[in-house]
Amino acid sequence: MTNYDVIFIGSGHAAWHGAQTLAREGKKVALIEENKVAGTCTNFGCNAKILLDGPAELIHHLHHYHGIGINDTPNIIWPELMAYKHQVIDPLSDGLARMLSVDGIDIIAGHAEFTGQQTLIVNHVVYQADKFVIATGQKPAKLAIPGAELLHDSTEFLELSEMPNSIVFIGGGYIAMEFASIARAAGSQVTVIEYGDHALSGFDREYSQEVVEDMIDRGIHFDFGQRVSHVALDEKQKYLVETAQGKRYNADYVMDTTGRVPNIDNLGLKAAGVEYNKGGVVVDDYLRTSNPNIYASGDVIAKAIPRLTPTATFESQYIAKKLSGDSDPIKYPVVPSIAFTLPRLAQVGISVDDAKNDERLRIQEIPYGQLMRFQTLNDVKAKIKLVIDQDKKLVGASLIGDFAPEVVNALVPVINNEYTSRDIHGQIFAFPTHSGIILPLIANYLA
Repeated sequence: MTNYDVIFIGSGHAAWHGAQTLAREGKKVALIEENKVAGTCTNFGCNAKILLDGPAELIHHLHHYHGIGINDTPNIIWPELMAYKHQVIDPLSDGLARMLSVDGIDIIAGHAEFTGQQTLIVNHVVYQADKFVIATGQKPAKLAIPGAELLHDSTEFLELSEMPNSIVFIGGGYIAMEFASIARAAGSQVTVIEYGDHALSGFDREYSQEVVEDMIDRGIHFDFGQRVSHVALDEKQKYLVETAQGKRYNADYVMDTTGRVPNIDNLGLKAAGVEYNKGGVVVDDYLRTSNPNIYASGDVIAKAIPRLTPTATFESQYIAKKLSGDSDPIKYPVVPSIAFTLPRLAQVGISVDDAKNDERLRIQEIPYGQLMRFQTLNDVKAKIKLVIDQDKKLVGASLIGDFAPEVVNALVPVINNEYTSRDIHGQIFAFPTHSGIILPLIANYLA
């Protein structure tokens, strides 16, 4: 039996940051990975997605200048873009594996399954550790309908060698909306089918609707209030999608983008004495599971905090400190969320919907895209809703606009450090920039 101080199950951001810290402190550490080292975000998610999004974003920016200086826009050559994606993304896994090996971390290939409170098995080999960290993330959800085996997921979309002429996305969450934007920019005819009455739950509903309207203007079709009941192939080998409400759709490709679920199948959690539910692994304020020797990190946790790569990294690093003697419970700062749609959406801190139900909070909207066109590249629809408390401190914000991701990052320290109007006005910001306009404007509303 091989013994370790700490074994991480998974090798994504929820694992390797903490593993590296512990190994550099002299701990004997192993990572167990059944797929590619570096996990979903690096290999099959965020990195690949944002790379493929780049040309679509550029075309979107150019559209702001149609009729005022630019009349034609370029086309996306999908096979060339996909080849470039492989050139950039494919080496990352091996590169991280080499970096971790330099730190003395053992990488064990295979599926891990707990056999007891402090043991697990991989490829018929038993491993023991003083502490374990479950960092297996999530996996795509699967619709329980006839023909579900015909549906594709986000990983498969990110490997498409050719862009299909037509695509149906089932679901209206951020994965569907982001990929629909990319597919449309690449020339595909796109339909989004959503069971609910709106897309992008979790973001400001008014701004989400504006994104939908913008996507409709670009030729994307939406059908809300539709529950997909059956998927099949017709005689021409095209996909046929049917809903319980009686609608039918034909497409060359169909994606199940109905969400993600905890990746905990066949981990042997019962044998390890680890409590879990449909939301994931249950942890306390120290990220410990019901087995005090087993922790969990990242998207696999049953939690209300947004399941995002930076959150997983934060949790991984917290666990490393905890296992090195830190006794404090985890304390999350505000976590910004972004939908990389076109235009972008962002949210941080207290949401506008929650603020509407709290008389101690006020909401202030700033249409900064109209105020400063030269700084927002003619993105006239760019806006921000501020949530301000009784002490005149910023406690939340919702944004729409092409540069919302960068602006929301500028707001994170404002909220976390409880900046006053004077604190912000006491800074000098680069001009003309997006955050350089927003922060002084915000300061005026905090005065």
